[in-house]
Amino acid sequence: MTYALDSNIISYIIRKNNEVMNRFKEIVDNGFEYNIPPMVYYEVKRWLTAKNATAQLALFDNLCRSTNNIVMDNRSWNKAVEIYAMLVKSGNIIGDGDILIASYCIVNDYTLVTNNTKDFERIPDLEIENWV
Repeated sequence: MTYALDSNIISYIIRKNNEVMNRFKEIVDNGFEYNIPPMVYYEVKRWLTAKNATAQLALFDNLCRSTNNIVMDNRSWNKAVEIYAMLVKSGNIIGDGDILIASYCIVNDYTLVTNNTKDFERIPDLEIENWV
């Protein structure tokens, strides 16, 4: 199993939240992989860079070095289009960033770890865990 970390979970890791850190350590120690979706990479990196948070940027860069490639292919983009259309039709639209994160996780068969279950629960076939 591979876990994809949402930006709010990465924030907890950077701030060394005990509950999230313990769960993260557990998955790594048990040989599970983790991934950072491209949209999450952008969200975290832009915020830390804008704040000039050099220590946190170093922690984030280190976290990224230990993960798989973080690119989106056409399958992810096409899945995002499907998700968007489905959400519009149902009247349950969420932000584009979250749609891109979800599509990336679905096509790669990753479990999304997030504290934003309210929005992500609207998306069928998306596996979600909340470590908070």
